[in-house]
Amino acid sequence: MTPTLQDMAWHRSAGQLIEHLDKTDFWRSLSRLIGEYVPVDTWAVLLFSDGRPFAFAESPYQGEGPDPLFHDYIRGLYLLDPFYIANREQPATGLYRLADVAPERFKETEYYERYFTHYVEQDEVQYNVKLDEARSVCLSLGTRQLFTPEQISLLEMIRPWVVGLMRQRMFFESAMAESVPRQAPRWQDNLEEAMVRLGTPLTARELDVIRLILSGCSNKEVASKLSISAETVKVHRRHVYAKLNIKSPQELFSLFLKAQVETQ
Repeated sequence: MTPTLQDMAWHRSAGQLIEHLDKTDFWRSLSRLIGEYVPVDTWAVLLFSDGRPFAFAESPYQGEGPDPLFHDYIRGLYLLDPFYIANREQPATGLYRLADVAPERFKETEYYERYFTHYVEQDEVQYNVKLDEARSVCLSLGTRQLFTPEQISLLEMIRPWVVGLMRQRMFFESAMAESVPRQAPRWQDNLEEAMVRLGTPLTARELDVIRLILSGCSNKEVASKLSISAETVKVHRRHVYAKLNIKSPQELFSLFLKAQVETQ
């Protein structure tokens, strides 16, 4: 079969990227190459572990200083990121769509309204490369429009190239990657400590329920993840609201953000 001009252009560009594996602009070059075939408005390269993600690179910010939304993500909002949650629950190498990992009520969450629609905007896919049992490097691609089935197919078609390049790049990011603990304190430990300082101590199970509710899980999904009944989830939720003296998910999200600030 005769290769098309598009095939030849891709192989030529991928070959050039291999030559740039040790260059500081590698991640930007990789994202730009993908963007030549599928529209990409935002991108970020993150190392996921049991602790706070480490950012290797991100799309340029148009304002002054660091991007405040991305800073908020690294500081604590990542705990509500469906990609982060899915990666920590079952880390694996591959291409993942938002529709594959988002819980039922994701688009009803404060995280979606306050962060996702402003930083990622409309849709997101992620290339994951599992490095070991505790860490994965992830290339997140966001867009202002929903990815079409054809675009997803194209992203899947180039997946072996992208995953291979990401894995090889880690040889040049090894110093940074090794500085990230393979086993960090559980997110519950930090949040529980912050809640105590805020005068609102919660149990470990209540903290689990909080995170899942804020990430957009329905009572049924929370029950499934925690191996409890949906009625028990409702009881935990009532107890949390009573302890925190709140009445809405919006108030719960605000306290969550405050707790993250308290852990800094």
